[in-house]
Amino acid sequence: MLSLRETLTFDQAGIVVETKDEHNGKSLYMKGICIQGGVKNANQRVYPVNEIQRAVSTLNDQVTGGYSVLGEVDHPEGLNINLDRVSHMVNEMWMDGPNGYGKLKILPTPMGQLVKTMLESGVKLGVSSRGSGNVKEDGSGEVSDFEIITVDIVAQPSAPGAYPEPIYEHLMNAKGGLKAFNTARDTKAQKYLKEQLINIIGKLQSK
Repeated sequence: MLSLRETLTFDQAGIVVETKDEHNGKSLYMKGICIQGGVKNANQRVYPVNEIQRAVSTLNDQVTGGYSVLGEVDHPEGLNINLDRVSHMVNEMWMDGPNGYGKLKILPTPMGQLVKTMLESGVKLGVSSRGSGNVKEDGSGEVSDFEIITVDIVAQPSAPGAYPEPIYEHLMNAKGGLKAFNTARDTKAQKYLKEQLINIIGKLQSK
């Protein structure tokens, strides 16, 4: 099973931001398309509509069963939920045509307050589905055994740092990939690697 992420911009997802009066005050929501079905997306993958229907139904069963499906800000590493980065919860998901839609409730957490401030200031935030599945290696890019873990809120449709999405996913799915990714982002490690590269180049030039 592979870790799969699919990101949509504010406009691509048709995001609607709404405020609702609730018993404990006003709550802010984002709703729109969270996963597209039946078309080849930017990551060259195709999610059959029946796969999305099943994944959406499974996630909804979790929500109605009392399970809190929490989401994070930006592109988290791996499939685990990091509580210190939680900004919202998935209230519900449903199908409309070939696409899976979701409604996200912004929570009063530090990250949730950040999202709330940006949305109220007119910032267009996108969404990124985070899940697992298998991808056919015949060039079709068809996904099977798809499961939605959560839906994250993102600033833009790109992978963390300078990694293009497919490369980032390949690294995360590889054995020891997360450790390698974290090492690459560590400033001390970057400085050490830079010094070693300079030494190697110097030795090559002196020959």
